[in-house]
Amino acid sequence: MTATPEAPTQIATPIAPGSDCTAAFRAAYENRYTWEPGFGGYSGRCVWEQDDRRVEGTFQVGADLKATVEGIDNEEIHKAIGSQLWEVAIHRVRRSFEQTHGNNTFSAGDTDSVGTEVIVGGKNTGDRYRVHNDVVTMVHRHIHGTVVTIFTESVTHTGSGYLSHTYSSQYADPASGELRGGKSHFTDTFVPLSEGGPWVLSERLVHNEAHGDTPAGEQLFRFEDLKPLT
Repeated sequence: MTATPEAPTQIATPIAPGSDCTAAFRAAYENRYTWEPGFGGYSGRCVWEQDDRRVEGTFQVGADLKATVEGIDNEEIHKAIGSQLWEVAIHRVRRSFEQTHGNNTFSAGDTDSVGTEVIVGGKNTGDRYRVHNDVVTMVHRHIHGTVVTIFTESVTHTGSGYLSHTYSSQYADPASGELRGGKSHFTDTFVPLSEGGPWVLSERLVHNEAHGDTPAGEQLFRFEDLKPLT
């Protein structure tokens, strides 16, 4: 069983620039899919593919969200698979809006085809988002001395919130705006472990654009035989 990815639909009434848009941003934040409290973890097979190379192993994501990968000797591939699992798991943690954004303010900027701009003030001044029909369609955040900009193009509706299906990310220098690496394009497929969830990643296709001396490349991560831990 998989959900059909859908593109965000048009906002009916744009929010006036300069007005408080906390309610709109909160609605999109709380519409993200997260795991229920008491998530017990899961396991399965992991497959990594690039060009004509294929590597297979097993993995486990524990209730503590830590990922363990076994059966893969190549350190780089082992780390890459573990990173994908950790990145997905960390975004499934349920934190209240107040926990994450209680020290921020939100005012509306312009509205374009991506969505309404959300300008952050307070603790995370300098960050920006765009929201579109209760979906966060753009993230522009300062993280550890760099800026990451993420555009979500389509989402998967689970019935308990949305998951990003196709999206891109780009890192840049916060002062100069100089790009750090090529843009990455992702296609994520999620499935429920059982009827009603929890929903977990079954496949991630990553395409990296060329940048400087680094050529373009593509990697496919597949997670199969998925079972909840008992």
